[in-house]
Amino acid sequence: MTVMTPAPVDQQEDEEMLVPQSDLAENNQQPMEVEGHPEAANAVENQPVEDPPSSRFSWKIDNFSRLNTKKHYSEVFVVGGYKWRVLIFPKGNNVDHLSMYLDVADSTSLPYGWSRYAQFSLAIVNQIHNKYSVRKDTQHQFNARESDWGFTSFMPLGELYDPNRGYLVNDTLLVEAEVIVRRIVDYWTYDSKKETGYVGLKNQGATCYMNSLLQTLFHIPYFRKAVYHMPTTENDMPSGSIPLALQSLFYKLQYSDSSVATKELTKSFGWDTYDSFMQHDVQELNRVLCEKLEDKMKGTVVEGTIQQLFEGHHMNYIECINVNYKSTRKESFYDLQLDVKGCRDVYASFDKYVEVERLEGDNKYHAEQYGLQDAKKGVLFIDFPPVLQLQLKRFEYDFMRDTMVKINDRYEFPLQLDLDRENGKYLSPDADRSVRNLYTLHSVLVHSGGVHGGHYYAYIRPTLSDQWYKFDDERVTKEDLKRALEEQYGGEEELPQTNPGFNNTPFKFTKYSNAYMLVYIRESDKDKIICNVDEKDIAEHLRERLKKEQEEKEHKKKEKAEAHLYTIIKVARDEDLMEQIGKDIYFDLVDHDKVRSFRIQKQIPFNLFKEEVAKEFGIPVQFQRFWLWAKRQNHTYRPNRPLTQLEETQTVGQLREVSNKVHNAELKLFLEDLRPIAPPDKTKEDILLFFKLYDPEKEELRYVGKLFVKSTGKPTEYLSKLNEMAGYAPDEEIDLYEEIKFEPNVMCEPIEKKSTFRASQLEDGDIVCFQKFHPAESAEQFRYPDVPSFLDYVHNRQVVHFRSLDKPKEDDFCLEMSKLYTYDDVVERVAQQLGLDDPSKIRLTSHNCYSQQPKPQPIKYRGIEHLSDMLIHYNQTSDILYYEVLDIPLPELQCLKTLKVAFHHSTKDEVSVHTIRLPKQSTVGDVINDLKTKVELSHPDAELRLLEVFYHKIYKIFPLNEKIENINDQYWTLRAEEIPEEEKNLGPHDRLIHVYHFTKDTAQNQMQIQNFGEPFFLVIHEGETLAEIKVRIQKKLQVPDDEFAKWKFAFLSLGRPEYLQDSDVVSSRFQRRDVYGAWEQYLGLEHSDSAPKRSYAANQNRHTFEKPVKIYN
Repeated sequence: MTVMTPAPVDQQEDEEMLVPQSDLAENNQQPMEVEGHPEAANAVENQPVEDPPSSRFSWKIDNFSRLNTKKHYSEVFVVGGYKWRVLIFPKGNNVDHLSMYLDVADSTSLPYGWSRYAQFSLAIVNQIHNKYSVRKDTQHQFNARESDWGFTSFMPLGELYDPNRGYLVNDTLLVEAEVIVRRIVDYWTYDSKKETGYVGLKNQGATCYMNSLLQTLFHIPYFRKAVYHMPTTENDMPSGSIPLALQSLFYKLQYSDSSVATKELTKSFGWDTYDSFMQHDVQELNRVLCEKLEDKMKGTVVEGTIQQLFEGHHMNYIECINVNYKSTRKESFYDLQLDVKGCRDVYASFDKYVEVERLEGDNKYHAEQYGLQDAKKGVLFIDFPPVLQLQLKRFEYDFMRDTMVKINDRYEFPLQLDLDRENGKYLSPDADRSVRNLYTLHSVLVHSGGVHGGHYYAYIRPTLSDQWYKFDDERVTKEDLKRALEEQYGGEEELPQTNPGFNNTPFKFTKYSNAYMLVYIRESDKDKIICNVDEKDIAEHLRERLKKEQEEKEHKKKEKAEAHLYTIIKVARDEDLMEQIGKDIYFDLVDHDKVRSFRIQKQIPFNLFKEEVAKEFGIPVQFQRFWLWAKRQNHTYRPNRPLTQLEETQTVGQLREVSNKVHNAELKLFLEDLRPIAPPDKTKEDILLFFKLYDPEKEELRYVGKLFVKSTGKPTEYLSKLNEMAGYAPDEEIDLYEEIKFEPNVMCEPIEKKSTFRASQLEDGDIVCFQKFHPAESAEQFRYPDVPSFLDYVHNRQVVHFRSLDKPKEDDFCLEMSKLYTYDDVVERVAQQLGLDDPSKIRLTSHNCYSQQPKPQPIKYRGIEHLSDMLIHYNQTSDILYYEVLDIPLPELQCLKTLKVAFHHSTKDEVSVHTIRLPKQSTVGDVINDLKTKVELSHPDAELRLLEVFYHKIYKIFPLNEKIENINDQYWTLRAEEIPEEEKNLGPHDRLIHVYHFTKDTAQNQMQIQNFGEPFFLVIHEGETLAEIKVRIQKKLQVPDDEFAKWKFAFLSLGRPEYLQDSDVVSSRFQRRDVYGAWEQYLGLEHSDSAPKRSYAANQNRHTFEKPVKIYN
């Protein structure tokens, strides 16, 4: 399944927009593609016999930043006999991102009605470090209307054009495209059950890794049998019971002929939103499922199954070297996480898992009665489970880029895994050596793509025979061993050049599809686990329920197929109006979805249908009069006219044609019950009116009935009848109003009692609302004294769920408000609810309906006029607002700039974070003066400076006169510190240099410098050697001698280290002054990053400090 969603325009660019390119994109009305349709299932490698044509194309663009065209096309390349080219917008297609598409090169000259289907990926190669290349993949059916397809927001232009990022080197850009062309027909005609005996799982649109995990669990027959044997009852609902949902899913996988849906299961464990899957990983899903099942199996015949299958134990030990002391702790595991990085195969990962760590030097172990001791620490296995689940750590956090990255390195795994190897080196002394830990590979779960999306599928051999199958959402195909094993190792593959003009060396491509989870089954337990599971293992009630479900499904299918032969007739009666008005609805007369509906064959005469109505409602045919409904120009829906006798002799199908200009298969009727005595036929003089009664005391509106009145008559003639309908005294004085319309606003006007109905323009189907007359003085006691004010209230009322901004997932309280409330009304009600005297201290933030989170920017003071506008996000309306209580009024705060500043104490080893609030026109000097009143200085005259620190480098010293209005502290740290005395008295040949900590990371045969820790400035004197400078650095950082001796020192320019000897004169290296950005030349201190990773709350956990942090707000 490919994880992609249409991103609303103001959403962060983590989400991919799949947008056909358009020059008319200013209004953002571009079609978007939501992945997750069956036809979009990733079908690469689906035919083992004959692979679909595929090709990789590389495109080198020189002088990229000088391109001055809006669009730029590559040369044409051919795949599958079709001509393609890549289209890019170097400055973005009306967005601040690079836009890139795959284009059918000869679309204008192709025959009418052409179409072709391709899966493809587009990439911008990172020329410094391949693993940071940006790659996105999708698929599309190209046609004359959509002859190009791709990504409007491929990657931010800021990143692309930044020379340090490695995408643009010597003004050259490398683009890669990989295209696989498929015959569209292949996809639709394929029958998984027929071809393989197995069926797939439907792609729910966001369930990523779930389908492959469920298929893997289903194909462990012992597990499936245990699930079937869990006690469930016919009264359980699958969406509320994990055992039942899983039983139902497994039953369908076993006996259904077509792919199976997973919605009930996801509902049953509460992961029914797209978010749930984005926030968890396959291991968590596996654990959630297994823990819940384990819990539900307690006290049943299958208690302990999960442990028996998946639970192993290891022993953590610490053993002292010089004294006789050993500490051990036994722990259980259901799966093992194995390192991929730096390991060539599963055995190397196990070797690393049991590697012995020495605890010595500063890191000695505190043994109970012996104090600090040198010791060995490690892990050994006591026992392995019959089913061994190995999670491969393909995704890891990259501190340098502050993001998750995918490790695509080559990593091998064997068909047979021997964990007793080398004399049981993985086993603890307590392990039972009589158990033979020889395992056979059962399934390989694969992820194809990058870290922000991609596709998941599984290779499984259900009976451990030689035949492998690929389970790719709905589609199951037979595969060979090479596909399941070697092709999922990852790493790089060498490809012959498709584009010889580029260069003559063969191109190496990283394989983006590789294994992330392996399941092995122990040889000695194989027969027990791969057991027989048949109908008798399935509870009777479950079989009945699923059979019934199947029948209903068939019935619905049949209904759908025969729908064109039938008409649905919806019949509304007085009883429906009584029941609905004042409860479910207030405007118009009835909700047609809640009235009795009949499914009638079109060729049946209407008179025959009347007999069915007589049976259903007990109204004899001669007392039935049917009215057609009509949609009026003002969007109300009212009974319009009775059916004529001629119309009643027609068939139901003909009648539908009469009533509906729009061809939907429904006929809506109002049934008038003419009992006890059928009146003569209706004349033009007769008007049918409907009456609603309003009670301002109870704030209640209800339907009281209908009446025929004469158009020449006056309301005064009918007042006693209306009082009787209301249950009032015959001479009660009442006011009448006509309910005219309610969209977009309510229109409800008084009816003049002495005018005729015709003069008041009343006609069939009109609604009259009436109430007791209240003199003006007594009306004041009611919130809504008359019908118009009550209907206005009902139309505009809105229950708003308020959430505290710091707990954005939980409703705090709900308030009923009017959509017409002004900004002041809303904050006043919130302040009242919170018991706050000053409403201007409330700040509100709107809700983003797409991301289900607060919008990034709060609402400005009186910045939005009405509540209705606060609740709208694009074309969607929400009922959620977030609030926060400020310590000063919002109008005041808006004139201030708030900055978070981290102050580094010059002598103490600590950092304190302060919130500084100053008027926007203030300068950096004002920030420093404010800070001086809050921090402890080393002496009263100490001078401070403000720095911008980002990814452990100092990018800027702020001038004192710089205005603070434009300073951004959201992405980087603002650091304040005292200016050391030595820097104030710089000699003419002294230099101030940047000093940073770094480690080297060697991945994919490329060296990557990773900075960490706190960067700082250092004054160096002319002719000073490294040995002299080291003394000062050690003193400044207070590093112990034995630790400092391990440090290396290098001069770094643009990320390349040049190591220095003690005798080297450091100042000679820092002569160039024309280098771009002083932070790109620095003295590097290379040592291991041993500090605990502390996140720093002020800046969204982006940076780590070595020093203890205190936060003052």
